Amino acid sequence: MSEQTGTEQTGTVPRTSEAPLTPEELARVVARDIPAGSYVNLGIGQPTLVSNYLSPEDDVTLHTENGMLGMGPEAHGEAVDPDLINAGKIPVVETPGCSYFHHADSFAMMRGGHLDCCVLGAFQVDARGNLANWHTGRPDAIPAVGGAMDLATGARQTFVMMTLQTKKGASKLVAQCTMPLTGVGCVSRVYTDQAVFLIEADGVAVRETFGTSFEQIQQIVGIPLRPAR
Repeated sequence: MSEQTGTEQTGTVPRTSEAPLTPEELARVVARDIPAGSYVNLGIGQPTLVSNYLSPEDDVTLHTENGMLGMGPEAHGEAVDPDLINAGKIPVVETPGCSYFHHADSFAMMRGGHLDCCVLGAFQVDARGNLANWHTGRPDAIPAVGGAMDLATGARQTFVMMTLQTKKGASKLVAQCTMPLTGVGCVSRVYTDQAVFLIEADGVAVRETFGTSFEQIQQIVGIPLRPAR
């Protein structure tokens, strides 16, 4: 993660990095927040990086949609086995006790409430915790449902990992999603390159910022925010 020599207070929200985080740095933040003993699914895209920052001491068991329980980090070099991949087709390694099962059984685990947490990417998240990540709604866009709907509904908690802004500078954290929804009221935390947001019953709170201030985040997002308690 970016070098942190201290925590700068911006109002009552700590700025814990001098610059926005890279995807790898953000993955480390997410990994740090996953409670010990959790069973977790990592979505395709940025969330897959989280596996690289979990150690056996963290006691987190990773589940994949393609039928693996006990997935390890991304494989490199001689450790690459083309038959051993995650749901995003990235080569991974096993952890001790890893098990394999049918695709249908994997989805039964997701739908049956057996996962403590999932980490998903998103096009939009709104102030009510609604998630849009399978289709932008544009006529020429190609939808990609995957298992996101099952995960967002079945996991006890849904964390989102994404950039705060689109390439055109618009905020992906919005007052109300305008894209087709993946799940309703399912998101509890949003991890972005510029800040971590908590979606709570009384609104959206900012836990910490990266390379920017609470006031700047408020201007970018444009919806009411408050410092996390």
